[in-house]
Amino acid sequence: MTIGQLSAQTGLSQKAIRDFEGRGLIYSAGRSEGNYRLFDEWALWCAQVIVALRRLGLTLKEIEQLAGVYLARPDEPIEQHISQLLDRADARIAERVGELQEVRRRIREFRNQLSGGEISRFAKADPHRPRRRA
Repeated sequence: MTIGQLSAQTGLSQKAIRDFEGRGLIYSAGRSEGNYRLFDEWALWCAQVIVALRRLGLTLKEIEQLAGVYLARPDEPIEQHISQLLDRADARIAERVGELQEVRRRIREFRNQLSGGEISRFAKADPHRPRRRA
């Protein structure tokens, strides 16, 4: 299959597929007579695994590490490695959720100040605030 066909089947952009190929995550099966990259079912499987792992929050660097372990020790079960990476992704997500909850708290606090008129009173008292000319 061509890069366009692989893109259509996986939802990945052709640029992403080329990037993954450059990172060694997907291998082309060679080139056509017209010099187009050709991919096989193995490349399709690899692309689908990458998409699934990205949707679980793994970074490309983590996926590269996992691929390195998988290729270096193909007889070794990979589940423990995946589990460790998922733990890291879960921790990142928990941290980000905490950061977003803090932003939400500040938004609510600021809205309360707006509705209470605190911002207007503060702005009127600002000696550096530009005044309208009549």
